[in-house]
Parts: sequence; structure tokens; C-alpha cells
Amino acid sequence: MTQLAERPALVRDRLAAAGVDGFILPRGDEHLGEYVPACAERLAWLTGFTGSAGLAILLRDAGAVFSDGRYVTQMADQVDDAIWQRRHVTLEPPSAWLAEHAKGLKVGYDPKLMSESMLDIVRAPGVELVPLDANPIDAVWADRPAPPASRVTLQPDDLSGESSASKRARLAGELKAAGEQAFVLCDTTSVAWLLNIRADDVPCTPVALAFAILRDDASVDVFIDRNRLDEDVLASFGDSVRVHAPDHLELSLDALCHKTVRLDRATTPQWFAHRLETAAAHPKAGGDPCTLPKARKNAVEQEGARAAHALDSVALVRFLYWFERHGTGQHETALSAKLNAFRAQSPRYLGESFEAISGAGPNGAVIHYRAAEGRDRVLAENEIYLIDSGGQYRSGTTDVTRTLWSGPGLPGNDVREAYTRVLKGNIALSRARFPAGTTGHRLDTLARMALWQAGLDYDHGTGHGIGSYLSVHEGPCNISAVPRPVALEPGMIISNEPGFYRPGAFGMRIENLLLVRASSVAPEKFLEFETLTFAPFARILIAPELLSPDEVQWIDAYHAQVQRHLAGTLEPDVAEWLARACAPLA
Repeated sequence: MTQLAERPALVRDRLAAAGVDGFILPRGDEHLGEYVPACAERLAWLTGFTGSAGLAILLRDAGAVFSDGRYVTQMADQVDDAIWQRRHVTLEPPSAWLAEHAKGLKVGYDPKLMSESMLDIVRAPGVELVPLDANPIDAVWADRPAPPASRVTLQPDDLSGESSASKRARLAGELKAAGEQAFVLCDTTSVAWLLNIRADDVPCTPVALAFAILRDDASVDVFIDRNRLDEDVLASFGDSVRVHAPDHLELSLDALCHKTVRLDRATTPQWFAHRLETAAAHPKAGGDPCTLPKARKNAVEQEGARAAHALDSVALVRFLYWFERHGTGQHETALSAKLNAFRAQSPRYLGESFEAISGAGPNGAVIHYRAAEGRDRVLAENEIYLIDSGGQYRSGTTDVTRTLWSGPGLPGNDVREAYTRVLKGNIALSRARFPAGTTGHRLDTLARMALWQAGLDYDHGTGHGIGSYLSVHEGPCNISAVPRPVALEPGMIISNEPGFYRPGAFGMRIENLLLVRASSVAPEKFLEFETLTFAPFARILIAPELLSPDEVQWIDAYHAQVQRHLAGTLEPDVAEWLARACAPLA
């Protein structure tokens, strides 16, 4: 096994042999997903950085690792600054770095790992980007793990709310209307949604690593080992879904000769367009037709989400009760494991929807902190503790954050003020009523205003979409300071998670999931949110003097809902604690 410091030199030798001066390595795999299997953790292998979003550029005499504001501290911990420069991807973009360090050079990339949209981000004047036939990391990664091969199971219609045949017919009609004969699906969540299948090929997201081609006659070619498919999956496919071995993909693309084939620039590796052009097909840029209908949860999926959150909220309340008695003195990994154990008490719990963020004291200020057993912190007395976690249930996906106080003393006024301002932002967004067609960008200010008034802010988005027993980070909707031209629509599920972080001291975030629905006022023109998450806020951290009467009323009403939803499902001592935690502020 090679040491981390030795690996850049091995890759540089391969690059020299390929006739290029550098290499661009994104974090994603051939499906460009957020979560990747162990065999595709190339960025971690080369740089040591394990964040879920990142990119490295390796030149003959320089290198840089890029990620966003969530991972600045993690990069400082994991990336050796003697080998790599560490850069904020927004403030110091890869294109600017390349323009400064690689002018006149040829820089290679793997066209199976980068989409056209990704290439747009790294293009720089004076730098020639060269697609390589082989990935240089794979050539020198001697102990690379084998690809995953989990069982592929059926997501039945009583959970999906619509048959695969119905979905395929609907989307095929869209292709036909656009004069397109096929669409290539590279996003594994789109394949899972379209075919009503789930698997465990990557951590936390129940998908199979498979490509597919949807045709305008509503048939599909899917590329996966047939032996991995359960019998009911094969039965559901019938004659309209043809199963091919993965190595048959290239021949199937070649067979699209002279046909117009839609490709999503953001979710499709560039290699596909090149292959289709070589086969005399006509690739056409267009959005993934699964993205919006997947985000608009149907009535069955909405009920499934409510059921999943009911189970998840019970586990979280049991944890909050336990934490108040036993949390202090526990390791961060033990705390998140305890919450996971409470979730696992339900037979319907299938696993985490992402690796929990369990941050005690100053570690909570690391936005996407990852506690590691043996190197994690012990929660001390009178500290802030942040726990951001979620679960996968067959009927839905959850994501929730609560910020807690270890005690036994009282928190300082500065801590209470920061928490209350974060809570005010959460309330403002929860209460929002807005015209149909509103994008998340237009709502982002609501969550930040109370913080801004005190000169405070946070360096991450306010909300992201959530899948239906799929990805915990689902597009296309979001709530963020960065504009995205996607309107919020009924059926979409989105997170509401403002926060505040004081490096070296504490971090706090409050997150509930929201379901977009027609408003009770002018429902034909306006939308509002239904809160799906039910767990009390930390009363000891609330400064009531900073709340308006309307905000106090909202908190009291929310806490009353928490009690109504959960009291009958809890043990007597937990229910008694919940009653105290949800007692009116007023």
C-alpha cells in the first residue's frame, strides 16, 4: 500500500506518459453522484480529503484541492499543505487557479467523470483541457476495492405511488413531443425512480450503479448484472425493460446512430456525447426528464414521508430524553451511535441517510464535521452540542438537526442570543406564504434576516431537496443565497436549516423538513409549507425577550403539535419529559 505523500508522484509519472502536464480529479464517480462506492474514492486516495464535494488539480510542480465553505476546516485537517494548496471553490475557483498556474499547459481529465457543466467551471484561457482514454489514478491504485454488487429490490407501487410503466409512458411522451428518440440516464436516483428499484451500492443512498436508456416508445435498456435483480424486479420489468450486461453499454449507444438523443449537461459525463457523435447519433442538450417529477412527491409519497418522519421523530425524542440525563461525558461517536440505535428500534429503519454530524463544543463550528472513533471529542459540561442526522425508511427519507446544551449550568447570553436568532430564521421560513412560481432564492433572506440584524450569517445554503427513500440531497429545488431558476412546487420536500458558527467555540443549526403545499389562503395562487419534523427545540437556549408575540405563538403551536403526534407512542417517562419540553413559552 502506497503512502499518501507518495501518490502524487505516481500519478505525475502516468500523466507524463500520457503527454499531459496535469490532471483534474473531481470527487464523483461515473454517475456524478454525491455518494460514491469505495472503488471510486479517487479524490480521497490521492489527497486524503473525504468531503462529499471537492476537486483536485495536480500539475507537474503544484497542486490544489477545492471545496466549499462547509469543508474549509476539514480540508485544513486532512489535506497536506506541503503538497496541496487548499482553496475555497467559490472564492478561489479552479478556473482562476488554472489560469495562474497552468497557462500554456495541457491538463488532462477523465471524460467519464466530468460533465459539460463541470468542464465549464474549470475552463481557463490559455489552458488546453485534454480528455484521457484512461484514468491515471486507476492505473496506480494497487489495492483499489472491487465494485459493489448489492441486491436490487422493488419499490412497490403502494410506496412509489405510480408504476414504472406509467412513469415511462409519461416521460416517453415528452421525448416524442420534443422530437427526441432517447434519453441517457446517468443519475442513479433517476434510474431508481423511473424503474421503481432500490439497492445499496453506495453509502446512505439506496441506488444501484446502473446506466439506462429511455426510448420514445416507453421502453428502457438498463445496464446491470441480471443476477443482482430480485425476481419481482424482473417481473415488473416485463418485456419493456431490457436488461443488459454493463459492458454492453457502448454497443447500445452505437446503435442510436442517426437518432436524436437527449443528454443532461449537468448529470451526464462528457464521454457519452463523444461516443454518440462518433456513432453518428445526434446528442441534444436537455434536462433529465425524471428530475422534476421525482421532486414533486405524489400523494402516496407524501403520506410515506409523514410516516417516516413520525418514526424518526420518536427516535429523536427518545434520544433527547436520554441526552439530558447521560449526554455529558460521552464521545461524539457514541452520541451519534446512540441516536442511530434509537432509530434502529423501528423494524422499518433501513440505515442512515447520511453520516451523522455529531459536534461537541468547537467541533460544532465545522459545518460538515465528521467525528472519528478514537479521535473524537468528549462532550464536556456547559457546552453546545450539534447533532445533524437522518434516516432511510422504505416510505421516505429524513434529515433533522437539533442544537443542545449539556449543562448543568446555564448558557451565556451570547449563546442564547445566537440560538434564538437561528430559531427566528427557522420560524420565518416555516411560516412563509408565497406566490406560485417563487424560487428558493427569493425565500433565503427570511432565514437570515434575524442573524443579519446582529451582524451574523452562515456560509451554507438554507435548504435542499429531499428524496423519497432516495437521496437526502435531491435537486432541483433549493433555498440558497445563490440563485437557481427552479420554482418551488407542491409536493416538493425541502430542508429548513439556518445556522450560526463561531470558530473555536460552538456551532448551532436548527433543521426541520418542509413539504410544499397549496396555501390555505388563495390556494390557486399561493403556496406554503407543512412541517414534517416533530421534535422540541432546546428551551434552555431560547431567549424569549428576543421573540415577537407571533413567534412565541408559533413555537407554542409547534410544540403542541409535537406532543399530539408523539405522546401516545412514547414510554411514560419519555412522554412526561416531552410534556415539560413542549410546555408553552407564553
